[in-house]
Amino acid sequence: MRTIYFDNNATTKVADEVLEEIKPYFCELYGNPSSMHTFGGQVGIKIREAREKAAALLGCDPGEIIFTSGGTESDNAAINGVLTATPDKRKVITSRVEHPAVLSVCKQLEDRGYTVIELKVDKQGRLNLDELEKQIDDDTALVTIMYANNETGVIFPVEQIAELVKSKGSVFHTDAVQAVGKIPINLSKSSIDLLSISGHKLHAPKGVGILYVRKGTRLAPFMLGGHQEKGRRAGTENVPSIIGLGKACELAMQNFGEENKRVKNLRDKLEKAILKKCPDCMVNGDTENRLPNTSNISFEFIEGEAILLMLDKFGICASSGSACTSGSLEPSHVLRAMGVPFTAAHGSIRFSLSRYNTEEEVDYTIEKMPEIVNRLRKMSPYVTG
Repeated sequence: MRTIYFDNNATTKVADEVLEEIKPYFCELYGNPSSMHTFGGQVGIKIREAREKAAALLGCDPGEIIFTSGGTESDNAAINGVLTATPDKRKVITSRVEHPAVLSVCKQLEDRGYTVIELKVDKQGRLNLDELEKQIDDDTALVTIMYANNETGVIFPVEQIAELVKSKGSVFHTDAVQAVGKIPINLSKSSIDLLSISGHKLHAPKGVGILYVRKGTRLAPFMLGGHQEKGRRAGTENVPSIIGLGKACELAMQNFGEENKRVKNLRDKLEKAILKKCPDCMVNGDTENRLPNTSNISFEFIEGEAILLMLDKFGICASSGSACTSGSLEPSHVLRAMGVPFTAAHGSIRFSLSRYNTEEEVDYTIEKMPEIVNRLRKMSPYVTG
């Protein structure tokens, strides 16, 4: 049975071009990039080239790129690094709909005596910037707000937020794991201080990421040892994955047009057909300001997990939300923060597409969804009549 993969916000296929780029660095060009000899030095050159490609995608200086193991490490390093560097400030502001990589750190900070403010969102998943402005004070060390939500695809006005935070004298970090590679970002024209990336969300390998650190931003080193990454993140580099991430960044720049046209059109076709053919369902989040690949749909009176299991029988991969919390039976914290009714939040499904999806796959899913929903509704104890 073929696999139709609509779970690209969880992880993505490694691009063929990326795989070909990294193959030699496992068994042929295996030198340490920090070595003095030519064999290792040529690897160091490839690391530098990857850094330049990542900087080109982000519109920043290569010296502002720190390679990490992924988005979670980048988020942790940004938050803890700022707080360590500014010990006199004890307040952090975030939102209720952040990824667990941010919210879990903030919970730990509360246990350590920090004041953590979680901003509310409205029914469309949007922030109230007036509330944010009221909360920033002289004790605020850091504001950390995601660029785009991983479950709904809602894009936050981070450029505007960054300017506001900067005007108040605080540091701004954004988890851009879902945004990078899907929408253009130019950090040279931004007030963003810190930005997190995960390679496996944009067709690079798992286990590699980036923390962008604007020049002049106070950030304590987050892994001590050698001199790597300007002393901020010690340890011999994950050479193949870093080179692969560089190639993936290069490909992302080439594919922005396809991502924002063809992929968006496929997403819209899938979404509109489901809404038409399946009664009692709704799209969650701001449908105007969202990622071009993401659709989060709630189906009243049935369980999202049951929908996923039946989709899986047809070879269709989707998600009930964040891959980091999909094992939980609790409704999505994002949808709860948005005030989505309990009967709908339990039946939410996220479809997230990529440039590798086809119209044939969308048509097949449109064909199967009404059958699945109708069958589950007949079995549901919540449906009468």
